[in-house]
Amino acid sequence: MDFVKNKKNDLDLRELFDTYTKYWKWFLLSLLIALSLAYVHLRYSVPQYSANAKIQIVEDKNSGSELDVFKDLNVFSGSKTKIEDEIEILSSRSNFIQVVKDLGINVKYVIQGNIKDNELYGETFPFSINFLASDSIIYQSKYHFFVEPNSDSSYGFSKEEDEPLQSKSFGSAVTTGIGNIILIPNSEKLKAYIGKRIKIEIRPINDVAESYQKSIKVSPASEFSNIINISLNDPIQRRAIDVINRLIDINNNNAVSDKKKVADRTSKFINDRITEIYSNLSDVDESAETYKSSRGIADLGSQSNVNFNRSAAGEQELEDASIQLEIANSMENLINSQEKYDIVPSNIGLSNQGISDAAVRYNELVAQRKRLLESSNEKNPVIVKLDQQLETLKKGLLSSLNNVTNNLNLRVNSLSKQLSQINSRIYAAPSNERALRDIARKQQTTESLYLYLLQKREESQIAFASAEPKSKIVEEGHASSRLPISPKPKIVYLAAFLIGFLIPFSIVYAKDLLDNKIHNKIDLEALTGDVPVMAELPKLGKKESKIILKDDRSILAESMRILRTNLDYILKSRSKSMDRAQIVFVTSSVPGEGKTFVSSNMATICANTGKKVLLVGADIRNPKLYTFFSETLSPDGSGIKPKRNVGKGLTEYLFDNSLSEEEIIVGTKTNTNDIDVIYSGKIPPNPAELLMSDRMKELFEKMSGLYDYIIVDTAPVMVVTDTLLISQYADQILYVTKANVTEKKVIEYPLKLKNEGKLKNLSFVVNGVKQSNLGYGGKYGYGYGKTIKKWWSFS
Repeated sequence: MDFVKNKKNDLDLRELFDTYTKYWKWFLLSLLIALSLAYVHLRYSVPQYSANAKIQIVEDKNSGSELDVFKDLNVFSGSKTKIEDEIEILSSRSNFIQVVKDLGINVKYVIQGNIKDNELYGETFPFSINFLASDSIIYQSKYHFFVEPNSDSSYGFSKEEDEPLQSKSFGSAVTTGIGNIILIPNSEKLKAYIGKRIKIEIRPINDVAESYQKSIKVSPASEFSNIINISLNDPIQRRAIDVINRLIDINNNNAVSDKKKVADRTSKFINDRITEIYSNLSDVDESAETYKSSRGIADLGSQSNVNFNRSAAGEQELEDASIQLEIANSMENLINSQEKYDIVPSNIGLSNQGISDAAVRYNELVAQRKRLLESSNEKNPVIVKLDQQLETLKKGLLSSLNNVTNNLNLRVNSLSKQLSQINSRIYAAPSNERALRDIARKQQTTESLYLYLLQKREESQIAFASAEPKSKIVEEGHASSRLPISPKPKIVYLAAFLIGFLIPFSIVYAKDLLDNKIHNKIDLEALTGDVPVMAELPKLGKKESKIILKDDRSILAESMRILRTNLDYILKSRSKSMDRAQIVFVTSSVPGEGKTFVSSNMATICANTGKKVLLVGADIRNPKLYTFFSETLSPDGSGIKPKRNVGKGLTEYLFDNSLSEEEIIVGTKTNTNDIDVIYSGKIPPNPAELLMSDRMKELFEKMSGLYDYIIVDTAPVMVVTDTLLISQYADQILYVTKANVTEKKVIEYPLKLKNEGKLKNLSFVVNGVKQSNLGYGGKYGYGYGKTIKKWWSFS
C-alpha cells in the first residue's frame, strides 16, 4: 500500500510539473524580457556610491565637575543625551547651508546624452562661472541654461534645450534671468567637451542643503559610545566624501569659535576690572606718598610685634575674603543685568568650583542656542529645550552666588570684628603709624587684586589658544567601496530572474486555480470513478477534415479506432449474442460539445470494418446531422458528391404510421463504404411526445435485425428530456464532453442519472483535446499519424 501511495504522489508531482513545463516557451520569453529590462536598467540608471566617516566626541575636561554638580538636579541625563545633542548640532540645517556654500554644489554641470546624462564635479569642470549678481540673489535662485563649447574661445548658449544656440565668447558677459554671468574656460579640460551640450542648473541653496540633510545618516556606533558614524550616498563619490569632510570641519570650527567668544567675553570683563582697580591703586599710592611727605615720615620702626603679626594674619584673611566677595558681587550683578541669554565670564578666580563649572556649561548652551537661531526661531523644540536648561543654570548660578555672597559677608564682618579688636590695641600707638598702616593695607589689597586679575586674563587667553575641537576625527571621509551600492547587478539580475519566472508561474497557477474545465482524459477519469472514459479526440483545425477519409492515418482516425475498439470490447463483454445490432446513443450535456461529430465519425469508422451501420439523427429539436452527410466525398476521394435525401426523416416516420422504414433511410457512401442515414426530419411542435410513441421502439426492433451497429445522435441531456425518454433502447451511451468547455461540475449530472438508473451503460468521450494534452499530459500521445516533413529537412 505504501508503494502504491508513493507512486500516486509521484504521479501527482509529475502532473504538477507537466502543468508548468507545457508553457516553457512563455517562461523562456518572460525570463528573456525580464533580464533584458534588468540590463537596460543597469545600463542607464544612475549609480549611487557610499562614503563614510567616524568622529569621536571629546569630553570637555572643564565640564566634568559641572556634571557632578547638576546630577542631583537632573539637569543632565548623561553622555547619551550629550551624544544625541551633538548629532543634532552636527546635522543642523545651518551646517549644511555652509557646506553647500563652501563646495559650490548648488551649481550643477550635466553633460546631456542621448539616453543617459552624466554629471560633472570638481576639477573636471570645463569652465567656471562668475556670477555678477550678489550671492544673496544667486543663493535663492532656481535657473538653468545650456552651453556647448565650440572652441577654446567661443561657445553656444541657449536658455532652453530646444532653442537655437547663440554664439558667445568666453570671458564676455552674458545676460541671464539671474543677472549677468561670465564663463571662464579651463583650457586643460575644455577640449574634451567641445561639441557636447552641457546643462548648467542653479538650485536654491536651501533646497540643496535640505536634500543633503535628509540623505546623510548620522548615528552613534553603539548605545553608550562616543563614536559617531557618518555616511552619505551620492551619484558622485568624491562629492560625498567632500561633503562629509567639510561638514566635520564646519562643526569643529563652530565649536572653537564658541570657545573664543567665551574667552573674549571673559577677557573683556577682566580688562574692565583691571582698569578700575589700577585707578584705585594709583590713588592709594598717592595717598601714602602725600601722608608721609606732609608729616616727614621715613621709617616708623617696629612696634609691638605680636600685635602686628596677629593683625597681619587677620588682614590677610580679610583681604582674601574681600576679593572673593567683590568677584562674586560683580558676577551676580552681571548675570542680573542680562535681559536675554548671553555669555558670562568663567574661571575668574572664585574659590567655589561649582559656580565656575556651571558658568562654563552655561556658555556652551548659549553658544549652541545662538548657532541654532541662525537657521531657526525661538519656537524650535530644540531651542525651547535649551532655554529651559539655560534658565535652570541661570537660577542655579544666581542661587550659588547669593549663598557665596552671604557667606563671604559674614566672614568679612567676623574678620573685621577680630581685626578691630587687634587694632584697638595698635591705635594706642602714635596716630601716624596707624594711618600709614591703613594706607598700606588698602594699597596691598588693591595691588593683590590687580595682580590676580592680570594672571586670570593670561589664563583665559592661554585656555583659548589651547582649545581643542569638540570632535576628534577617527576616520576621515572615505569610499566604503569602489563599486556602487545601487544598483547591484547580481541583485538586479536575480530579482529580474525571479520576477521573470514568477510572472508566468503566477499566471499559470492562477489559471489552473480558477480553471474548472475538463482538458483531457486524465481530468475526466479523476471525476468519473468506475465509469469508463472510452477515448479522447483531438482538436481539429479549420482546414482539417471533420470526417475520417480513406486510408486516414491522422490523429483523429487513430482516436476513433481506439474508441471503436473500446466500444466493441465493452459491448461484447456485456452481450450474450451478437445476432442483433448494437445500439449506441451519443449525447452530451449541452449543444456544441461535438456529439454529432462523434456519432458521424463513429458510424464512418465502424463502416470501415465492413459492418453495416445505420446512423439515426434523434436530435429532432436541433438537427445537425445533415451538415456532415449532405455532401460527402466521392468513392475515389477526388471530388464532392451531393447525397442528401430531401425527403422524409425520423419525425415524419414517428408521426405518420403509414410511412415505412425504407422510405426514410438515405443511403450514403463515404470513402468506399456505405452508411445508411435516417435524418431528423422537420422540427415538430411536440418532440417529446413523438419520441415516446411506440413507433420509436418499432423502428429500433426492425433495424436491429438488419444492421450491425445503430449509432443514434440524441439531444443534450441537460437541455431537454428527449434522450432520457428513449435511453432504454440503448446498449451503450457515449456521453461526449468537450475539452476546455465542459465544466467539471457538469459531470455530476450524468453520474447522478446513472446512479438513479436513468442512463444505463454510461461511458464518456473527451472531444476537442489539444495535441499537447492528448494521452497522459501529451507525454504519451498519438505518434502514428501522418509524418510531416520539417521545413529544415532537404531529403
